[in-house]
Amino acid sequence: MRKVAIFDIDGTIFRSSLLIELTDSLIQAKLMPKSVGRAYAAARQKWLDREGSYDDYIQAVVKAFESRLRGIPSKDFKRVADRVVSHLSKRVYRYTRDLIQDLRQQGYYLLVISHSPKQILDPFCAKLGFDKVYGRMYQIGPDGRYTGLTDNQELINDKAKVLKRAIEKENLTLRGSVGVGDSESDITFLKLVAKPICFNPNSKLLAYAKRKGWKVVVERKDVVYEFN
Repeated sequence: MRKVAIFDIDGTIFRSSLLIELTDSLIQAKLMPKSVGRAYAAARQKWLDREGSYDDYIQAVVKAFESRLRGIPSKDFKRVADRVVSHLSKRVYRYTRDLIQDLRQQGYYLLVISHSPKQILDPFCAKLGFDKVYGRMYQIGPDGRYTGLTDNQELINDKAKVLKRAIEKENLTLRGSVGVGDSESDITFLKLVAKPICFNPNSKLLAYAKRKGWKVVVERKDVVYEFN
């Protein structure tokens, strides 16, 4: 049974959000109308001005994205997603990039559990050498266009359930396991691993990590700070 290392992607490996970059690019490609961008512009500005939360911003993007996904041809979506990955695949944090390489050399099974669309996670994570990727699956109809529906939404919303399923399916063990996340949505799977790492955590995850004595790592510019 192989040891497993579980990673979130957005804000943990990728120095932005794949969903945000994808949505902005779909608008630029005229596959989504400009009104989609206007729907989260205020939340974005409040976040940039530190007057609003990042969670409010990302939820506004999710709502706008899902409201106009229906009808987009999957081949056009893939073309845009591949272009985003091609341009931004190296925009990653040094700490987690090097950790992935180290764990791979140690023989760990590398697993991603993310709330970003799997259609963009797959090409992004392939470049990093992950063994398995779980993400939000948007349904494609028989006509090759997105239906606007999400498959297995209840499962992907609970990262602990996803991890347990992966362990059983892939014959993995949590003994010596590593988990890396950056927000409170990652707590469910971080509680299950032997070595939880809170990387650039938000305030809610940081408070929880302090209570549990979890390792906290912060990367700022070219410096990495580690706290226990």
